[in-house]
Amino acid sequence: MKQIALAAITLMALSACVTAPRPAAQQTAFMANLNALCGQRFVGRVVTNDAADADFASQRLLMHVRDCSAEEVRIPFWVGEDRSRTWVISRNEDGGLTLKHDHRDPQGNPDGLHWYGGDTTRMGTNNRQEFPVDDFSVELFNAGNAAVSTTNVWAVEVHPGRIYAYELRRANRHFRVEFDLTRPVSE
Repeated sequence: MKQIALAAITLMALSACVTAPRPAAQQTAFMANLNALCGQRFVGRVVTNDAADADFASQRLLMHVRDCSAEEVRIPFWVGEDRSRTWVISRNEDGGLTLKHDHRDPQGNPDGLHWYGGDTTRMGTNNRQEFPVDDFSVELFNAGNAAVSTTNVWAVEVHPGRIYAYELRRANRHFRVEFDLTRPVSE
């Protein structure tokens, strides 16, 4: 009986030691940098020169940092009149960060390739986090005839008082758009 009681006490003590993963200080600072932009809109421009990005580069690019908390920030990204995209950066259960792409039709329903993205696999820095494609997205891309995207790595940078950058990289592809944080706009 003593052994059972001792085992039960030991198990309770060990279970008390199990806690949720703690986010890295760099990721906490990164989320704070995002939250500092909450409620503001910024105009951006494509800074890479891939011919595939000519349509984006010729239109007004606008981001609006909103719906902010320490756990999640939503950033609608408008390309001209197209307001179908939102970047969602949130904390995940592993203590890291997740980037998802929320694509919606004009009625607000999920549209086409929706909710793809990735999770951080490294701590990153206060100013830059990278998000390699996750398993859900690989399956989504394969099912949606977008297998070329199964090696995507996205990055988001926040350099307070200077720029916000969104980036996509994979073999033979580099897309980057930068937003001027020194000049918030009303819309």
